[in-house]
Order: sequence, then structure tokens, then C-alpha cells
Amino acid sequence: MTQHLTAPAPTAPAADTAPGWWRDAVIYQVYPRSFADADGDGMGDLPGIRARLPYLRELGVDAVWLSPFYASPQADAGYDVADYRAIDPMFGTLADAEALIADARALGLRTIVDLVPNHSSDQHAWFRQALAEGPGSPLRERYHFRPGKGTDGELPPNDWESIFGGPAWTRTEDGEWYLHLFAPEQPDFNWEHPAVRDEFRSILRFWLDIGVDGFRVDVAHGLIKAEGLPDIGAGEQVKLLGNEVMPFFDQDGVHAVYRDWRALLAEYGDDRVLVAEAWTPTVERTAHYVRPDEMHQAFNFQYLSTYWDAEALREVIDASLAAMRPVGAPTTWVLSNHDVTRHATRFANPPGGTQLRTPGDRALGLRRARAATLLMLALPGSAYVYQGEELGLPDVTDLPDEVRQDPSYFRAAGQDGFRDGCRVPIPWTVEGPSAGFGPGGSWLPQPAGWGELSVEAQTGDPSSTLELYRAALAVRREHPGLGAGQEITWLDAPEGVLAFARPEFACTANTTGAPVRLPAPGRPLLASQGAAPAVAGDGTFELPADTTVWWTV
Repeated sequence: MTQHLTAPAPTAPAADTAPGWWRDAVIYQVYPRSFADADGDGMGDLPGIRARLPYLRELGVDAVWLSPFYASPQADAGYDVADYRAIDPMFGTLADAEALIADARALGLRTIVDLVPNHSSDQHAWFRQALAEGPGSPLRERYHFRPGKGTDGELPPNDWESIFGGPAWTRTEDGEWYLHLFAPEQPDFNWEHPAVRDEFRSILRFWLDIGVDGFRVDVAHGLIKAEGLPDIGAGEQVKLLGNEVMPFFDQDGVHAVYRDWRALLAEYGDDRVLVAEAWTPTVERTAHYVRPDEMHQAFNFQYLSTYWDAEALREVIDASLAAMRPVGAPTTWVLSNHDVTRHATRFANPPGGTQLRTPGDRALGLRRARAATLLMLALPGSAYVYQGEELGLPDVTDLPDEVRQDPSYFRAAGQDGFRDGCRVPIPWTVEGPSAGFGPGGSWLPQPAGWGELSVEAQTGDPSSTLELYRAALAVRREHPGLGAGQEITWLDAPEGVLAFARPEFACTANTTGAPVRLPAPGRPLLASQGAAPAVAGDGTFELPADTTVWWTV
């Protein structure tokens, strides 16, 4: 049976209203494998990222979030960490990381690094020793080792399934089983064990001492498992984005961990942040992670998974703002990341979830993606931008099977396994090896004509997606009505159109496939497609199909 949480949420202090840079920050996600390659081995690296930091400063973002670069066997693209204090040689050295963080700070960019606390690599020293010492080893208590069921222990300890498909348990040679909610190479830590908690406090201090500004916490909802590891029940489907609380996700016990971490970060000042990757059934549950004594932000996956539809968007915007209001946390907005199909491709297709396999109508998808971006950047709170979305990159949906590396692709009944499509290295130049990604090839093949979407090709072209992002981020930085806050005022609008006002600012977004005429709320400032619309003598204007316009009121 599905586990429903009924315990009251832990008491938290009054809503947090203190200022903080993260409240209206635009944070750019760098996926190190695919951003820039300095040494020509086809794999992105830290020196490559460091060399491209001026581009990010010019783009107008406030912070850089780096996906994992730790020492790892790379069974899941670095989310299987063997050493949390070391850099994987494919990405560089610890000195490279220190230099990158220092250069970013000199450019006025803050740095957030990924932290993966739910599980380690099976090559982590603790896990290797636990296997070597066998049943009864104290190291096994730091993970979830259990005897199996059945006559000879041949059956898994419970019916949990991996997010990547198949059982969430793997049997060792000595007959015990260990839990892994993801790949078998990613054993879950036992967060009830004090040594695990102590170790991660030490890891946090290590990176804070180096100078990072915060942590994005991977699978923040997964650390604590329900007592006794109960069965889910026949017929239940394990989903990362589900509407039910599972016994291994979103347990109330996780919040004690984050209250402890928040106190630790406070020792370094009031400008270090924690960001939760917390897949929860509702935005109300997400709000529990950002109470004033816990994390500072949580990803708004409900918004990310909403299709380009005015009614659905208004509903999730209202729900998101309402959920964050009592705890005083900034609402976050995101359209793409390294785990989902790029929104330029999602919106090119009929509604179909967050992982798609078809390219759809490329022109329509790009038009909607540009409009969705202006809508997102107009909302109160903080926004996340995934590398390459500022170029309007589509997902690469036709990668040959033999080049795919997403571990869930090779396991039945898990995630769709097509995350490689959003991870193809981004293009920097029109010509040259790997379209400027590096002096050699690229770890995933780039499509023909990729260079036509490059930074070089789009720079200086006023109609390009890159220049739209640059313009929008500049306006967002300068306009007093944009950025932080909790409130918007909805304006009357026809069906299929979103219209809202903020102080001295208004936004109109047409999600329909046809132009709509409506009253102009002010002076046009920026449009997602073409020139700003002309306002007629009667005070109305025509809002083109799948277009968003910003206004000065």
C-alpha cells in the first residue's frame, strides 16, 4: 500500500522575509560534460568552463550551478560519487575547481555545486570496505544491507523498484542485499546512522571553505526511508514525478537533516544557500523544504512539467506562489534541466510529459519556448536556465542507440532513458571541431548544422534567441518591478491568454495558435517574437500567437 504522510510538519519559525541574493537570482546550470572542453578529449571540463565564464557574465545571469564533477566511475554521469572531496580527472583537478570559483567571484558570479547525499558510488571507500568485510561489518550499517526473503534469501527484502527500472535491491556474493533507488552502482546511504550525518557535515565545510556559495542537493526528498522499509503494494508504479508519497521519498525525517545543514551554513554568513531537488506530490509539500530554518530554495517541478496552456499555467503559478507565501521563501521557476527533454522540443509536440522521443514542429516549439521564457522571467522569484536553452537548442531525439549513455536506457520499465538528448554538447562556433565545444570531437555526437545555432551565429542578431535572453536578463536586472516578491495581479484576458501586473510592469502571454486583440496595459518593452506590438488609437494591440510581451506601466 502507498504510504501517505499524516504526521504534522515540524514547527518552523515565522516566515523568512530577510533579503538575500537568491531571492531574485537567475541561476545558470552548467552540465560540465557538455559545456566546454579545454583539452580536446571530447569531454567538457573545469578549465573549459572557466574560460567561458565571461560569456555567462555577459549573458546576465547571477550564479552558476555546476552539476557533479567529483571523482566517479561515471555509471550515472557523475551522480555516483566515489570521493566527495576530489575532482574526477576527466574534469580536471581541485586546483582547477578553486580557480574556477575564484574567477567566477571576480566576475560577480556566485557558484553553486551539486551535492549527492542520497547515495554514493559502489566504488566509495565505505561501500567497498563493507563488501569486503561481509555480513556484520559496521560499514554495512552506513548503507541499507538486508537479508533476503524466501527459503534461501533469494528474494529481495521488499518490493521497491529502482527509478531506473528493475528491483531496487542487488544481491551480493555473500547473500545479503543492498538498496539502490537508482542504478546498482549507486547504493543508498542509511541516513539514520550518525557517521553518515557527520561525514556530510564535513563535506559541506570542505567546499564552503574553498569558497562555494551554496549547494544544489540531489534527491533531497530521498534521504530518509520509512521505518521498517515497508512494501509498497502490488500494482503501484514507482515514478520520480508521482502524485503519491512513497516510503522512500518525502519522509518527514529529512527536514531534521536540512535544519542541521542550515545552521552549519549560517556559520559562514547569511549569503550561502541550499537548493532542494525535491520531487514531491504537491507544491505544498515542496514548501516544507524551504521553511525559514531549512533550505533557501526548492525547484518547482510542477511548473516545469506544465504544458504551454494558459489555464494550466495560471493554476500552477497561483499554487506555487500560495505555497511559498506562508514560509516566506522565493518561488523558483524552471523550464529545462539535464533530466528532461528541452522545452523547445516539449512545446513542439502535443502534451506528453517531460521526456519525449519525437522532434515535433521545430519552428512552433522554438516560438513557444521563447514565449515561455519571457513569461518565466516575469514571475516573482528566482529562475533557473539550463545551458543551451538561451540558444533555443532542441533535444537531439535521433541519437543512435549505440552512442547512448543514460543508464536508465539500459534498464527496462524505469525512466524512458532518453536524457542523452538534452546533454549533447552545446555549440559555440559555426565551424570547427565539435562546433567550438573543444579542439576535438564530443562525447555525444552533435547533429548536422549544430553550428548554425551556436553562440557565434546568434551573437549580434537581434532576432536570435540568444539576444532575446540577453535583452530579457538586462531588463530584469534593471526594472524595479521584476525579480523578488510574492505577488502578481491578474488582469482580464481572453481565453488562452495570461495577463498580469507587477509594480510598474505587466506581462501578456498568448498560448493559443491565433492572434488575439486586447487592451494594452502600458508601453511595450520587449516581445518574444518580432518587434514590440503597436498600440492602436483605441488603446488595444494585437498579441500574436504563442507570443509574450513585457510592458512598462
